[in-house]
Amino acid sequence: MALQTHVLNQPSYALSALKTLIQAPSITPNDAGLLDWLSSELGLMGFEIIRLPLNGVDNLIAVRHFLPGPVFAFAGHVDVVPAAGSAWKAAPFSADIIEGAVYGRGACDMKGGIAAMLSACQKLVNLHELSPLRGSFYWLITSDEEGEAEFGSKYLAQYLAENNITLDACLVGEPTSELRVGDAIKNGRRGAISARIQVRGKAGHVAYPQNTINAAHLAGQIVNALSSLTWENDQPGSATTLQVTGINIPNVVDNLVPAKCEITFNIRYSHGYNSEEVIACIERCLSAWSHAFELAWERPCESYYTGEQGAGCFLGLIEHAIFKCTGQYPQLSTAGGTSDGRFFSNSHTQVIEVGVRNHTIHQVNEHLPLTDLDTIELIYFEIVQDYFSCS
Repeated sequence: MALQTHVLNQPSYALSALKTLIQAPSITPNDAGLLDWLSSELGLMGFEIIRLPLNGVDNLIAVRHFLPGPVFAFAGHVDVVPAAGSAWKAAPFSADIIEGAVYGRGACDMKGGIAAMLSACQKLVNLHELSPLRGSFYWLITSDEEGEAEFGSKYLAQYLAENNITLDACLVGEPTSELRVGDAIKNGRRGAISARIQVRGKAGHVAYPQNTINAAHLAGQIVNALSSLTWENDQPGSATTLQVTGINIPNVVDNLVPAKCEITFNIRYSHGYNSEEVIACIERCLSAWSHAFELAWERPCESYYTGEQGAGCFLGLIEHAIFKCTGQYPQLSTAGGTSDGRFFSNSHTQVIEVGVRNHTIHQVNEHLPLTDLDTIELIYFEIVQDYFSCS
């Protein structure tokens, strides 16, 4: 199947949609009107629209039911990080096309994915007019992914559970590819959790250390213990890492032994653990100093993992769709940061992230080549066509 090409003044629906998406400055948690626009576009395709605002965040669920069958969802976000910096080749919300690529904040993360899925969805609906399809197609879109993610996909997942809606498969349109579109997908993500340790010592003159307890020295011992940890439950291809991100001593003079020291660190942990197990491991590691510090945990994000299954395996379907469109099977990975896929993953739902290249995300001059947009649109259509097919 040949990739489509763009003709001057005759942009594809995917490109037109991408330009609309980029031109809305939807910096977290502001959707800048995009969920109204998406509601209109999906409504024209026969989807029922449900809006779920919460604490200043707007969320969207859209659903279309075909013949009875499996339940599929496309999940994503319209919010973007700020577009700081003065070295942009074009205004960051202009969606200008330069040398065959669309420039703008969110072009890859992840408005390109939404635009491509919109086009694939439109083609699927048109296909339904010619031959029957089976299953239910959900859209789960938020404007609260790049921030704290408290009132977006987490709330959408809660709504699904409260209404007894069980997803069989969920495709998250995050940018997962590396050198070329389709070369890597995420079949899981490591978990993440941060911590803040307040170390307590006893201040005094540096000339009389015998009368003091140096909080900085205790902090050094704690940091050494943390950095020496081994993680025995790590799974292949999913290693746990711990990084100390800050050591702060509120001391203004050089002849005073500090009584306080703050340590901050972050853990990205394998799907062989959950957050409670990680916390227990750290507490055991630091038990020798427990009398000298207070430990507070922050921003837990659970890991998730989708492995191969038997009949009806969504992961296998995606692998074959990518091979059909690109001639190569994708690499499976759980690396990178966290994603909203964690909110939809469970023992039943297979969650896979498939998207464009991630080489310019969150950067000045974020851009998406038109050929990459064409390829991911082709992959998405192949996936949904296979998934909803009655054959």
